Amino acid sequence: MHLYNQSLDPYRPRASVVHTLDPRVKFGLTLAFIVTTALTPPGAWPIYIVLGALALAAILFSELGVGYVFSRALLALPFALAALPTLFTTAGTPLLTLTTPFSIQLTLEGTARFASIVVKAWLSVQMAVVLVSSTPFPDLLLAMRALRIPRLLTAIVGLMWRYLFVLADEALRLLRARESRSAAPRDGQERRVGGSLIWRARVTGGMVGNLFLRAFDRADRIYAAMLARGYDGEVRTLSRPPLRAGQWAVLGAGLTMLTFLALAGLLLWG
Repeated sequence: MHLYNQSLDPYRPRASVVHTLDPRVKFGLTLAFIVTTALTPPGAWPIYIVLGALALAAILFSELGVGYVFSRALLALPFALAALPTLFTTAGTPLLTLTTPFSIQLTLEGTARFASIVVKAWLSVQMAVVLVSSTPFPDLLLAMRALRIPRLLTAIVGLMWRYLFVLADEALRLLRARESRSAAPRDGQERRVGGSLIWRARVTGGMVGNLFLRAFDRADRIYAAMLARGYDGEVRTLSRPPLRAGQWAVLGAGLTMLTFLALAGLLLWG
């Protein structure tokens, strides 16, 4: 279980400025950054450059490493490919015409829109990676509740995260049980054991089904134990101290800058 905690938990402890910042401030600024990025019109490249500079500054101040954050932000690119149809469905100046049973045109405006979607998704995921890598998950939940995120949504996020480790623990037990029941060559040589590909697929399918059944059963027992201890959908902890003047200053400056960028983008490129 400890090994899975290390591999699944994105939190990376550091002694950086971002790590020591109050989770409520970090969560609020990250949410404002993502909203500002989403509201920025397509083709507002100067605004994207400023947002990218802000994201890079957050990465550097967090001491997480540019490569670490960039590599994890690439997770957004496969989802951004869903915007590929905008290349051909956006009216504008034609760049390329494809002769098919249906006439398809690649337009300049469609290219700009698609590139904007990719950039916005990539920048947003970068800030999300910095947030979750610099803040312990319980502190994130407390920050969500402090910003009046609905209790049900916060509970769903918290339970989803905790049951991910339950699922990983059950998978570890299944793999350990399989290894203890599997024969190995006596001569010490690594040889492929087992049946055909169909046989292996059948065994894997059975293990996956067994994994979910075991996870559901364990989840029911955990939830019953939580109810027995008074759980009613709210995780109660000691109240956090009020924000200090410096933290209010960081929050106010960040929100002011992001509001200015959002308004500039809407007025100049909207």
